[in-house]
Amino acid sequence: MALGHDAAALSAKRRVDLGGSVVVPGFHDAHNHMAWFGMALDDVALSDCRSVDEVYDAVARRAAETPPGGWIIGSGYDQNKLAGGHPTRQGLDRAAPGHLVRLKHTSGHMTVVNSAVLEKLDLGDVPVGGDVVRDEDGSPTGLLREQAQLMLRPLTYPTPVERVVRGLDRASERYLAEGITSVQEAGIGGGLVGETPAELAAYQLARERGVLRVRSTVMVAASVLHDLDAGAGFGLDLGMRTGFGDEWLRIGAMKLFADGSLIGRTCAMHEPFAGETDNVGYFQVPEDEIARTIAAAHKAGWQIATHAIGDRAITVVLDAYEAALKADPRPGHRHRIEHCAVLRPEELKRLAALGLIASPQGRFVNEIGDGMRAALGPEREPWCYRLKSLLDAGCVLPASSDRPVVEGAPLLALADMVRRKTASGVVLGPDERLTPAEALRAYTYGSAYAAFAEKDLGTLEIGKLADFAVLSADPTDESTLDSIHVVATAVGGDIVYERS
Repeated sequence: MALGHDAAALSAKRRVDLGGSVVVPGFHDAHNHMAWFGMALDDVALSDCRSVDEVYDAVARRAAETPPGGWIIGSGYDQNKLAGGHPTRQGLDRAAPGHLVRLKHTSGHMTVVNSAVLEKLDLGDVPVGGDVVRDEDGSPTGLLREQAQLMLRPLTYPTPVERVVRGLDRASERYLAEGITSVQEAGIGGGLVGETPAELAAYQLARERGVLRVRSTVMVAASVLHDLDAGAGFGLDLGMRTGFGDEWLRIGAMKLFADGSLIGRTCAMHEPFAGETDNVGYFQVPEDEIARTIAAAHKAGWQIATHAIGDRAITVVLDAYEAALKADPRPGHRHRIEHCAVLRPEELKRLAALGLIASPQGRFVNEIGDGMRAALGPEREPWCYRLKSLLDAGCVLPASSDRPVVEGAPLLALADMVRRKTASGVVLGPDERLTPAEALRAYTYGSAYAAFAEKDLGTLEIGKLADFAVLSADPTDESTLDSIHVVATAVGGDIVYERS
């Protein structure tokens, strides 16, 4: 209603003294997986494991308290950080005999299962865009990559709606404590990240119960869009598309997967990964299908968010966007490339010229940056998760976590966007460092812009929604970044979190 001296002059039923704290717009995570994160809080936590034996020990402990025949689900392991590499089915068989075991890679792009699960799968019918890794003898190791994970669907899918609601509840509570007031969910309803065909219903139910505590824009998996009758184009039944909903729950972009993971070395590259002369990754869907889907969704009025990590995938996606925009010009489309991880200089210029939004994750540099460096080699490091170059090219830069791939607290990400230091202390892409003010703007205004929400969110202005975070210090002062914390969070003018 008012700011500054005008606000101080207002009469009010309640007045809150922040005691000199700093108020900033509520943080907005432009690419996260809230339901996945909330549900994964029940999984065996593997992110802190530093050897494959530690993974097996954690699985064995959970197996000891799980009835025979039950599922053991773990998440968050990264073979780049494990002595011994990926877990194997044989190791899982020893750790949890008589159980079904599934361990999810931190990227979400691969899974390891034990022999009991493999026996339930038709390994002769692997989906296009994925593979079953085999050892030198031709036996499956238990590692399923990319679309091969869909073979597990008959065993685990769909997730019950009530479980999704509980996950949203738990995730929302954590997010508010971190100053997050709005998010964009990067894929619901289908594909690798979808939990159930009724996922939007789970969000609506969570909102009705008051447990969806952050404003949510949900991206819809491309696999659930289809040709519509009556000349309504391509999309969801009833013709719903980007923008349907309100300030609490909206349909956002169509989410399309082009390729895989950089640290998993499955993303589509022009040149082989470092140390693997025969591995250039692969696409999750045929290249011509990427172009057809983007063209149809663009023509139907959707915003499009395409996951493209490898430089080859980015080239193909840029070609598809360029062709769609040439065939059907549409100003203000705000189409996106999610992650946009290995961005060549010439492709950066194309991206900016087409008016696209790149959505990289600054926190990746710290948590998985050493694995990314190992996959790329020194020649390609300067192209990795670019930030400053996107701003310099005139792009609006959003900020996000891809949680639960990495820790999702925005204050951690702000420090990483400014410093760009990997876990081993190496500065990855020193020219891509942001100022603290640029990082803060990305995590507020930039993310709101990427969701067509900047009229309501992203800055503290009269007439906008009163979503803000109260911080213990000024986040634009680099000297505070190691000690700053969230004091309180407000959504719609209501204080919904206070640090005890």
